[in-house]
Amino acid sequence: MANVSQTQYQQIFAISQALPGSASAKMLFCINAVHGGLFAGAIAFASFCLPGAIGMYGLSVGISRVGESLPVPVYALLSGLNAATVGIIALAAVNLAGRAITDKLTRVLVFLGGGLGMLYTALWYYPIIMVGAGLTTMVWDLRGLHSIARCLRQLGTRLWRRKGSQCDDSEKHVWPRTTTPPDTIISSSPQHNLEKPLPSIPFDSEQSSITEIVYNNHPNNMVVVPLSKYAVMPDSTTFSPMTIPATTPLPTTTLSTFPALISWRLGTILLILFALSFLAIVLLRALLPGIVPRGFSLFSSLYLAGTIIFGGGPVVIPLLREYLVTPGWVSPRDFLLGLAIIQAFPGPNFNFAVYLGALATKGTSVPSFAGALIAFVAMFLPGLIIMLGFLGLWKVLEGRAWFQAILRGVNAAAVGLVFTAVYKLWEIGFVGGKGAAGGGEPLGGDPWLVFITAAAFVGGNWFGVNAPVAILLGGLSGITRWAIFVR
Repeated sequence: MANVSQTQYQQIFAISQALPGSASAKMLFCINAVHGGLFAGAIAFASFCLPGAIGMYGLSVGISRVGESLPVPVYALLSGLNAATVGIIALAAVNLAGRAITDKLTRVLVFLGGGLGMLYTALWYYPIIMVGAGLTTMVWDLRGLHSIARCLRQLGTRLWRRKGSQCDDSEKHVWPRTTTPPDTIISSSPQHNLEKPLPSIPFDSEQSSITEIVYNNHPNNMVVVPLSKYAVMPDSTTFSPMTIPATTPLPTTTLSTFPALISWRLGTILLILFALSFLAIVLLRALLPGIVPRGFSLFSSLYLAGTIIFGGGPVVIPLLREYLVTPGWVSPRDFLLGLAIIQAFPGPNFNFAVYLGALATKGTSVPSFAGALIAFVAMFLPGLIIMLGFLGLWKVLEGRAWFQAILRGVNAAAVGLVFTAVYKLWEIGFVGGKGAAGGGEPLGGDPWLVFITAAAFVGGNWFGVNAPVAILLGGLSGITRWAIFVR
């Protein structure tokens, strides 16, 4: 925080959360790029991600040489690690929701993002949720629904007045529009021939045009006063010009202190090139299924995953399971082993893809090291390109109310997807017996693992226990469970 201001930090945090990719890696890159340029940002990114990536590659080499079964205490250890990990991610989801929820609408979007994400998993599904949330907040914040409601209300008012204007013309007097309205109204009835002050007339500021107001002076005497340019203020008997206020603009966050790392033209070019590459990969996957080599299939799967993942590392884990375990490239047991161990490694959870990439190329012509490198580039490159492109456009977009509104909705839905990740990890966290070969079992099947999950959540929330310590304690608790109840 010493290198950037509080305002700049908040801006970088908002962009990192709202755009796809590893939020922690993007934030570190941007903070160092703001302070020392793009080269400094690249060095910081490599220093943050490469140690964990190298460690995960080494783990994949070791796991690939392990037999089909492991000792029972190892499964107990891994189950405890997974249970504690679910508790830590649940705590992160709650904390993120506290920052993302700013009103009732974002509260609903967080709920829908989490609920809808639990119902289905597909390549196109998560982006649809994010786009829908962004459009929802844009329409809401820019008063799109309010404008529709106001038009309907005005239409109803006009219809009501038209119906009222069918009264007998002999029972009302209409002031000519060319005559300035007087300060008093004289009743046309002989028995009410006294001057009476003009009453206060309620004025609806949302009506942009008022033509006439009917004052029922007497059951048999109705006066219609033109009000095309005048309105009567409460407790007043005189007309005065009134300007009808327009819709109050939404407050926007102007962060003019943020430096432009690249020009908006270069940022636009980067985003266009990335969109074309994304489209080309999608078309090749659709037109050439099963024909392309494993290396390209691995790159395309992880490139798409890195593009559509919002909400950070926890959200990517269920999607990686769908893309790499379901086709049979990685066994469910190896996937769960890596999932448990990566929590103890430094760097972002996106490094889990390095481990899976090395295992996915086992038995093919692609070396394991090349598979790990392909996975690393495919997972991190989309988020960095999109982030860099938006930084170039930020000077143009930062004052736009619609852009701020979209970011608000996307961020809320991304937080909801973190709750989705909690649920999906809960469903596969128990490793052992059938769970080792069948892809894991729900943690709820063992009360001891439920206790570990709850302890990790409570320890981090109420007692400030660090995540690595909580996960380590979870692993030790899993071994304790085996020693007491299984051995």
